Amino acid sequence: MRSDFETIAVDRHGQHTLVVTLNRPNVANAMNTQMGLDLLEVFEGLNRDAADLRVVILTGQGKKAFCAGGDLKQRNQMTDKDWVAQHVIFERMFDALLATTLPVIAAVNGAAYGGGCELAAASDFVYASENAMFALPEVTLGIMPGCGGTQNFARAVGERRAKEVIFSGAAFGAAEGLQWGLINRVASSEDLLPTTLALAERIASNGPLSVRATKQAIHRGLQMSLLDGLAFEVATYNRLIPTADRREGVLAFNEGRKAVFRGE
Repeated sequence: MRSDFETIAVDRHGQHTLVVTLNRPNVANAMNTQMGLDLLEVFEGLNRDAADLRVVILTGQGKKAFCAGGDLKQRNQMTDKDWVAQHVIFERMFDALLATTLPVIAAVNGAAYGGGCELAAASDFVYASENAMFALPEVTLGIMPGCGGTQNFARAVGERRAKEVIFSGAAFGAAEGLQWGLINRVASSEDLLPTTLALAERIASNGPLSVRATKQAIHRGLQMSLLDGLAFEVATYNRLIPTADRREGVLAFNEGRKAVFRGE
């Protein structure tokens, strides 16, 4: 994977964690067409070949903004056709994010409005700084959430809360997001990334095949009936039995040492 992107920074932390930083701080990391293309390339690349990566952290540059949503200055000059064409890029990017087999953790370090809030909701879970603010204000612009706001956000906080937030366009803070179930943990601005990295390292030390299979079973199973979900879980479980990682995990336990997983 290349590292010379125009609108994002891509850095490895340790051997198995990839930190993807939205990097347009002069416009609150707002998402323009190029950022959509850059993120699409990253997530499609991970879906083709994650190599030895096991966890992805998605964050924003600076301490004021995670992502302010779509770049409205760029959109101000767009024709209807141009707007639709740009949104197709965003749709493909979100589809690639949702399809990523690796755990994706959003480290929300400030404002997460519109598409920024949708990025957080599309991640597997969210850690946020105390000053983080969230909103889905699209109705105040005459549009509506179009990258999972009515779906991923609603699944995280529930139908009635999602309607209240989206219909009003009102912002809410990290404490409310934690209470509602959008956020898993709140940390200070200084501790946010170290806390997220520590968790990523813990996840990365576990069996990578196991973590990916579990992610698939949870996400897909929740779209099914309980009986179908249980059947899918067992089928996924059975695929782990003949793996070298399963044998290594049991052997390491019996030898009283930490397992060394290879994703095989």
